[in-house]
Amino acid sequence: MPNRHLHVYWVTAILLVFLLAPSGCFAQEQAPRFSIRDVNGRIFSMNDYGKKTVLLIFSTTWCPSCRTEIPHFKQIYQTYSHRGLEMANIDIQESRDKVARFATKNQLPYRILLDEKGDVASAYGIVGVPAMILIKDGVVVTRNYRLVDGTLEKLFRK
Repeated sequence: MPNRHLHVYWVTAILLVFLLAPSGCFAQEQAPRFSIRDVNGRIFSMNDYGKKTVLLIFSTTWCPSCRTEIPHFKQIYQTYSHRGLEMANIDIQESRDKVARFATKNQLPYRILLDEKGDVASAYGIVGVPAMILIKDGVVVTRNYRLVDGTLEKLFRK
């Protein structure tokens, strides 16, 4: 029985360290660098956004959840783009024509990038869409879809 109490003690202590320690105590993930074309043929390179805050949205045109989230994505753009947020949608493994038609039809105000081979999605470890990655100063701030809004609020307080 004493060993069980010791085990519970150590598990509790470890959990407290992770929950109460400031986030700066742990190594942060560097955002993978990439360069891909947008639907207009222009190059988008993460190297150009090193000291900025960037929100990458990974999606596809055929994904029902991605389509449902478009108003939310537009709201994020409307709220934060004028405050310095750079926002780009990365469409995974679909044709330029199909994605361009979709972007026009849905009046997407942010840049639409083409991850034709899925290399960028792989580099970021994307396993399902929609997915959002928030990057600040070249470091991934959050990959947690549900935390993006709160994190943006904190980063862009007036």
